[in-house]
Amino acid sequence: MAKIIEPRTLRGFRDYPPELMIPRERFMEIARGVFRSYGFAPIDTPALELTEILLAKLEEGAEINKQLFRFTDAGGRDVALRFDLTVPLARFVAQHASKLTLPFKRYHLAPVWRGESPQAGRFREFMQCDFDILGTATNYADIEIALVMNHLLESLGFDRFSLHVNNRKILNGLLTQLGIVEHTTAVLRVLDKLPKVGAAAALEEMGRETPISTDQAQAVIDLAATVGSNVEILEQLRARFADNPAALQGVADLHQMNQVFREVGIPEHRLKIDLSICRGLDYYTGTVYETFLHDKREIGSVCSGGRYDNLTGSYTKNVIPGVGASLGLDRLLAAMDALNMLPTVATPVPVLIFQLDEALLGDYHRFAHVLRSHKIGVELFPDSKKLGQQFQYAEKKGFRVGLLAGTTERQQNQWKVKDLHARTEVTVAESEVLAEIQRILAVI
Repeated sequence: MAKIIEPRTLRGFRDYPPELMIPRERFMEIARGVFRSYGFAPIDTPALELTEILLAKLEEGAEINKQLFRFTDAGGRDVALRFDLTVPLARFVAQHASKLTLPFKRYHLAPVWRGESPQAGRFREFMQCDFDILGTATNYADIEIALVMNHLLESLGFDRFSLHVNNRKILNGLLTQLGIVEHTTAVLRVLDKLPKVGAAAALEEMGRETPISTDQAQAVIDLAATVGSNVEILEQLRARFADNPAALQGVADLHQMNQVFREVGIPEHRLKIDLSICRGLDYYTGTVYETFLHDKREIGSVCSGGRYDNLTGSYTKNVIPGVGASLGLDRLLAAMDALNMLPTVATPVPVLIFQLDEALLGDYHRFAHVLRSHKIGVELFPDSKKLGQQFQYAEKKGFRVGLLAGTTERQQNQWKVKDLHARTEVTVAESEVLAEIQRILAVI
């Protein structure tokens, strides 16, 4: 007898049953619709890349070096699974630059792999949802990415969230003014922890991990701690950096973004200038973004990114500036699932036709075809089991509408339309069924 192998998944990986895969696919469809409405086009790249390609932009000893799924392939090449979609994008743009029309607006939804320690909401394989504008250094692109982030979260069904933005030109201007710009990377590492550890701990760590003075470290912490309304923060920054053109350019960029959000009519609280947001990677050169759901801080930032003005520098001498962001789709879904924010639905269609009489099978399929021609998804129960069993099936899978008809109803050209959530039922002529289904589906 053949050995029975225990069915199991690798640690850090997971299956997606229909009740999770359906909202996941729905989120991806919504995201694609939002991206396309702004003119972003889809691309795809291989899951496997040469390791030297993936590591080209990383510092020696970077944590991601330890997290790569890296191996030698059948051809003897050193390869690894992509750990994000940004590095493959840089390679793609450098490789195909002559064929691309700039600015190039792309989106990419695809899995990535990181061998980090699994924890709640974090897996070793997860879906990235990226969107970028390359080939322009104008603040217009930075503003559009922010508008897409706002539109994306709204379209996914969130209304209580805020987009926190900063501009690295301001921090870089301060570091230059203080004469410590060569320690930018070390300062960023500490600043990135500031919201979690607090000012006192960040100041102590900055003094321990960098050669800068206490006064210099305090000046950096004080900048990150600037508070007030967007207008008040901008006024404070203009006064503080009156003689610092580099920093003032970052202030002007934030001012312009704030003005555009106002003119578009986006609620005032939605965009928040937050000087503690720095994004720890040193390749960001301008705007940086983090998006938080109100009252759901356990989810963390759900959409983040920034401007990078020479991401392709490791692959081409041509300087191609860019700006973009990424939606943490799987982490968002995992957190929503843990917080019971996802509907319990294990079917992609809203309507179930019950089978009351096997002799009517052809008629059931005929009417299912009619409904599908009107863009209403329908499933037909496969056999004439007891009605209680069919209702149990409908409830477990989360159907919204049930259609029932036996010999009597069909002779009178009628259907019973049942709202499976409200547990109400009406009998209507076949010509009225579509309108009744649409009425039920319109009720939230």
